[in-house]
Amino acid sequence: MGPFGEISLGMFVLSVLAGYSLGVFSGLVPGIHTNNFALVLLALSPMLSENGMPVFYVAVIILANSVAHTFHDIIPAIFLGAPSDDMALAVLPGHTLLLEGRGAEAIRLSALGSAGSVAFAVLIALPLSLLIRSAYGLIQTYLAWILILIVLIMLMTEKGEFVQGQGSLAHWRFRFYALLVFLLSGSLGVLAFNTEYLMEPIFPLGKPSILLPLLSGLFGSSQLIISLMSCPVIPAQSGCRTELERKRIFRGIFVGGLSGSLVAWLPGISSSVATVFARLFIRQGPGEKWDRYGRYGAGGSVLDPAKEFIVSISGVNTCNAIFALVALAVIGRSRNGAMVAVDSLLGGVELDASAMVLFLCVIALTALLSYFSTIYIGDRVHNMLSEINYPLLCYAVIAVLSMIVLLFTGIYGLLIFVISTSLGLLAPFLRVRKSNAMGVILLPVILYFL
Repeated sequence: MGPFGEISLGMFVLSVLAGYSLGVFSGLVPGIHTNNFALVLLALSPMLSENGMPVFYVAVIILANSVAHTFHDIIPAIFLGAPSDDMALAVLPGHTLLLEGRGAEAIRLSALGSAGSVAFAVLIALPLSLLIRSAYGLIQTYLAWILILIVLIMLMTEKGEFVQGQGSLAHWRFRFYALLVFLLSGSLGVLAFNTEYLMEPIFPLGKPSILLPLLSGLFGSSQLIISLMSCPVIPAQSGCRTELERKRIFRGIFVGGLSGSLVAWLPGISSSVATVFARLFIRQGPGEKWDRYGRYGAGGSVLDPAKEFIVSISGVNTCNAIFALVALAVIGRSRNGAMVAVDSLLGGVELDASAMVLFLCVIALTALLSYFSTIYIGDRVHNMLSEINYPLLCYAVIAVLSMIVLLFTGIYGLLIFVISTSLGLLAPFLRVRKSNAMGVILLPVILYFL
């Protein structure tokens, strides 16, 4: 017994499997994000509840979906060149390994980073929760300034594209572009949140969320359009054995896990932002060097920084998803779309120790299944892709996203979706990080707390 009453083991396991399956689908299909499923399930929850599925099991599906997604989204990022925002920085290191015929090894390293971050999260969850709980009053007082500092770090670490012969001040042009992307997306966020009441869903199932068209456009359909402009070519793949020093694996898990766990407590900070910080702490060996493209210079182990960075990014994403739940339990704040849906479903029910044990069981079981399925798919994906019409898949996903937005947010939501898609194209064309588009949430939050 607990805050959710009697729990059926069979229903619990089926809910985990359902969420895991959705996570595999959302991870593998470009343009589909966990927030899409979370917000749709939230809208459908009244109907599901009336038909015998308590909201607790819907919350389990959403949580399992968010964890499984962080394992599998590396596969399209590397093999299709269609990363989600969270995996955008993994493309160059992953592509480096792919061109060396080691794409499957990159997938294995990612699965290892995600699985390791689950163990890391379990180890630090209690002490970090106690620390944040005691300091949260102070953090909240200066939250706007903390977020402004993070934005400044994001902007100042933006280097953009290297051009031979460019002057020493060329980086400032890209920092200006990054600021432009941040301000435009932030302005859209301010407008959208202030006019959310204009949404009139065609299929009204609960309160519509403006996050659905915003995030689907900025980080979903826009990335699909960019991917359609390229012609992904997968070279012959040879090996899948993981070759990386243990100390690099552990360091990648530690850096990624710590970055992901810390940013999960702050509003508007996604795991894509945490990866920017994780990159700053990935060290190179003797003679190795990050160049301005994000590639790796000559040295004794040329590909080791790329491999370690992939481990780190995957650790960021999975740990961030886990600590978003911990943050909801400890400080009662929702830090991503999935947790917003979970919080709405639970209707203010306090997540006590028994509830957290149940949700940690969801995470552990999903992580176990996801680790093996990620490796299994990664070893075979290059053969599977030869049978898929990739452009047709992209068009189909864009059509599905548009239909979902129209059904659940109406004509106004579709308009926001079109605008956010256009803004989502801006960062790649200006050759700056797409994580700057998180201004869509960051700027409204900063203005709220100022």
